[in-house]
Amino acid sequence: MTTAGLVDQYGRVATDLRVSLTDRCNLRCTYCMPAEGLAWLPNSLVLTDDEVIRLVRVAVERLGVDEVRFTGGEPLIRPGLTKIVTAAAELSPRPRLSLTTNGIGLDKLARPLRDAGLDRVNVSLDTLDAERFDRLTHRRRLPDVLAGLAAAQAAGLAPVKINSVLMRDINEDEAPALLRFALAEGYQLRFIEQMPLDAQHAWDRIRMVTAKEILSTLEAEFTLLPDPAERGGAPAETWLVDGFTGSDGRPAKVGVIGSVTRPFCGDCDRTRLTADGQVRNCLFAREESDLRGALRGGADDEEIARRWRTAMWAKRAGHGIDDPTFLQPARPMSAIGG
Repeated sequence: MTTAGLVDQYGRVATDLRVSLTDRCNLRCTYCMPAEGLAWLPNSLVLTDDEVIRLVRVAVERLGVDEVRFTGGEPLIRPGLTKIVTAAAELSPRPRLSLTTNGIGLDKLARPLRDAGLDRVNVSLDTLDAERFDRLTHRRRLPDVLAGLAAAQAAGLAPVKINSVLMRDINEDEAPALLRFALAEGYQLRFIEQMPLDAQHAWDRIRMVTAKEILSTLEAEFTLLPDPAERGGAPAETWLVDGFTGSDGRPAKVGVIGSVTRPFCGDCDRTRLTADGQVRNCLFAREESDLRGALRGGADDEEIARRWRTAMWAKRAGHGIDDPTFLQPARPMSAIGG
């Protein structure tokens, strides 16, 4: 039943939908929000389970989306998560389904989510040092994250990917240790440049650990070879780690997402839906398009699809971080969804 897809004025086609299920989180990572937390969205503004399911269905059946990733905040704290995943897995054509999580509670939910139809997970882990973890997240939960990773692997949510953000003078020395851990456990590691999406608006490019620096640190201990696989719209540049094999028996890989210094805007294939039903055509967009109002106002599926297409058509050529006029989005990452 698919009609015209989510095309923008530069010819890019969005086929990857990121759905934020909540703006709430049980960690307080310093690059995301202050230690005291944020003012959460009122429940009345958050999409219901059935509204999320309907919008995902419209995206898949009418707009050509073939990959759906559930994010937050922290999506594992959404009570209806398993119900939403089950409904998404029953769509035709069936989209690929993934989840980005901090891993807390994943030890209990990995198997139910796999049974519901989830294909794989990305788990955020910035340090293997318990004291640093406490300082970075303001929570003593490192063992829970490690248990969640192991449970995801055991449940078959493969490949299990780790997302790591390095911060200058805090954990930038841990890149090799994180890679050794991932290689030993059969996980795929992705380093992500810290982006200007913190609630405090304290991001400073000078203090950001760049993709070039990350690679230089890794190459001091590992031999990295160019990955012959086509990157496509994937945000991560990947390299083969010479001498190591992944859990799938293929050469092990490590990736770097250089959103700031090595932007991939020209190949971006993502569209985003916030927990309160707003379409964002770019992670750094300052404008949003309301679908919640249309849903609750009685709009049919084709009207929803039309509004979504209009929102994506207006997508800019790039995020513009290097432009002197760049302004950080009002919403932090926790309220946008990764």
